[in-house]
Amino acid sequence: MGKANCSRKEEDLSCYAYDATARMYLPEAVLFPGNTEEISAILNLANSEDFFVIPRGSGSGMTGGSLAVNGGLILVMARFNRILEIDKHNLISHVEPGVVTGHFHQAVERVGLFYPPDPSSSEFSTLGGNMAECAGGPRAVKYGVTRDYVLGLEAVLPTGEIIRTGVQTAKGVVGYDLTRLLIGSEGTLGIITRMTLRLLPLPEVVRAMTVVFNKLETAAETVSEIIRRGIIPRTIEFMDNASIRCAESHLKIGLPVEAEAILLVEVDGKVDETKILIKQLKAVCMSQGAKRIKIAETKEEVDNLWKARKAISPALFQYGPDKINEDIVVPRSKIPDMVRKINALKEKTGLTIVSFGHAGDGNIHFNIMLDKKDKAELKKAEDAIDALFDYTLELGGTISGEHGVGITKAPYIAKEIGPVELNLMKRIKKVFDPKGMLNPGKIFPK
Repeated sequence: MGKANCSRKEEDLSCYAYDATARMYLPEAVLFPGNTEEISAILNLANSEDFFVIPRGSGSGMTGGSLAVNGGLILVMARFNRILEIDKHNLISHVEPGVVTGHFHQAVERVGLFYPPDPSSSEFSTLGGNMAECAGGPRAVKYGVTRDYVLGLEAVLPTGEIIRTGVQTAKGVVGYDLTRLLIGSEGTLGIITRMTLRLLPLPEVVRAMTVVFNKLETAAETVSEIIRRGIIPRTIEFMDNASIRCAESHLKIGLPVEAEAILLVEVDGKVDETKILIKQLKAVCMSQGAKRIKIAETKEEVDNLWKARKAISPALFQYGPDKINEDIVVPRSKIPDMVRKINALKEKTGLTIVSFGHAGDGNIHFNIMLDKKDKAELKKAEDAIDALFDYTLELGGTISGEHGVGITKAPYIAKEIGPVELNLMKRIKKVFDPKGMLNPGKIFPK
């Protein structure tokens, strides 16, 4: 690969030893492959010489999926950064995994098209990482998640073989759906080197409104009522008081810091259609007890709202030096129950728990801010997570909506996945990766 694309210098290894979990595992080498054949050769070598390979995008993952937990070689996909084609006639794009998601959004929108998946990390996360975790984002309530927009893939198996899955057409049911199997597999079954993505026509207009509430539960109940009435906005995001204060102290854009909760609601479509939707949403929110509603009139106002939403996670450290970040999902009708449970745990434990997220699809990000050096506080936090996961599953939910399992959720996977299903998944991993060379230590508990 050349010396420029391979390093064992300690300063380079340190740069790729961590992700958004802030956990550190020093790899033994870092490589920057430039084509599919190089990755194939690397994996062939890994199998013959017995070393581990861990694929990595931007390292923005929340569960440790790109960490070298058992040592080995980090394969950084940054050079796979080309948008190969945007096909306006067939509404598809051929693209490489190192493309930054936000850059892809901009590229397709310039030609009047639309790629809906939009994780909060879209300004720096890559499409390959989005594939590995099956990322979602605010627009999932209306448009779905990453897997809904992947038609086909090129990937290198852990054994070095190159495969091509899926189709370039709207339909295709020949054989098993290997494309869907690879999406969300967290880099444990193959390394994606190219993808064919489905696109949509760009909506004519997007309108946004903020809705302020005196009670968090009222905001949660309003979300359920909006969906119950058959209104499907583009996004319904919520922020509790702690996250509002956090974002405002960071950005100073005039957020209502006295509010117990706010909803950020967007609609898109034709001009007349969005006017009707905004009117309907305003009526529902007022009937549920909203304190006030503000409709954004300018692009700057909308941009500020999203800056506030996306600023929460990095700004949370004003509440404590360490963060435990979880992303549970419950049926939308159960959001009020989940909010009540989180509030009850907050009062019972005295922990600093901050909640925000994609309320429109039931995806709640709850963050416990603490000092992990305080063992009593850490134990209290771990017990709270255990209780919240149990209650999430009791409500018919899942313990991860978009962050994946990685290493941080591996101890809890058996709460949701039964022993027969878990064993089947391990057998699938064994078929793809007989020697366990690719991204070991992820998903399955030790």
